[in-house]
Amino acid sequence: MSDLLRDGVLVGIGGFFGALGRFLLSGWIGARVEQFPAGTLAVNVIGSLAIGFLAGAAGSRLLASGAVRLLVMAGFLGAFTTFSAFSYESVQLWQTGRWQALLANAGLNVGGCLLATAAGMAAARMLPST
Repeated sequence: MSDLLRDGVLVGIGGFFGALGRFLLSGWIGARVEQFPAGTLAVNVIGSLAIGFLAGAAGSRLLASGAVRLLVMAGFLGAFTTFSAFSYESVQLWQTGRWQALLANAGLNVGGCLLATAAGMAAARMLPST
């Protein structure tokens, strides 16, 4: 199997599980919070925290393998985070004139994800190096 094909399979497998995880978690939260797209917010913040941690841990034994990075970071987290869903839901809030919800959604998703990524990277710096 060529390296490109192997890498594509790894990303695809990770993507399958990331998309499934996003669907299940976002749906579960969305069923409990109907007036705000909290499911999308949750997966975006969790995904940002995870990718920040993994990016910060790139020098550790945790991510010594390029295959693990492809499977988890490009595949799983690439499919798990839902910025396109965030954009769509934000436009829906805009089109229905729900300005406070739109501003909260945009601020919490962007600010929350930036903070979560930085927190993940900071947590990863606490790991022992290889």
